[in-house]
Amino acid sequence: MTVRTQRSGDVGTVVLDRPRTRNALTVELAKALAAAVEELAACTRVIVLRGSGPDFCAGGDVGELARLHAEGRAVELFAAFRRACAVLGSVAVPVVAAVHGHAVAGGFELVQSCDLAVVSADARIADIHCRYGQVPGGGSTQRLPRIVGRQRAMGLILTGETISGRQAVEWGLAYRVAEPGELDAVVGEVVERLLANPAPAMARAKYLVGHALAHTLDDGLDLETRHVLDHLATEAEMALAAFTQRRRTP
Repeated sequence: MTVRTQRSGDVGTVVLDRPRTRNALTVELAKALAAAVEELAACTRVIVLRGSGPDFCAGGDVGELARLHAEGRAVELFAAFRRACAVLGSVAVPVVAAVHGHAVAGGFELVQSCDLAVVSADARIADIHCRYGQVPGGGSTQRLPRIVGRQRAMGLILTGETISGRQAVEWGLAYRVAEPGELDAVVGEVVERLLANPAPAMARAKYLVGHALAHTLDDGLDLETRHVLDHLATEAEMALAAFTQRRRTP
């Protein structure tokens, strides 16, 4: 088993479960991850992604990549991983990465694909592909500039610099930082805040943010307006009541 799942009420948890390899990514793990996230998204309101053992994820399984390359099948690993990352961003529920230890190469790309990341202050985060003569193949060259800007993306990718969880938050790579030993508590706080919000509103907001950089500003604003009106058509009573109640609350 490469991935474990559990459900507690409205919260689903997906655990990368190859601790002996530091949760290195294989075709099997990538496919299992995509399937697990899709399955939990159908019956929960928030998903948390974790790694078992001392690390979140140390990237691709080099042994499997070498074997697949020798067989002329390397594309299978990249295709499976690309789909897993796409699923994280496309399911209607928020996906929160709980990051500890090392999140490097493909592991870092997984973090970039999640909606929110909560990171331990002492986490070690890096894109180390170029340090080992490889090219990022899980989205870093495309997602990272959109998240942190061209200069920081270039610096992280070309130098392979390792940054801490605290610096990741400062650079906009993560939402919250947790002191060592407090990751679970901070993740829990974030999850509770998400659960307090109506699911339909969050689903539409996630969709719109995810598509923001794929459109011009005008096209994106048009798309936003359509979704706001569609949302009001189906959820107006609840949404407007929530605003009314908030105005009345001292």
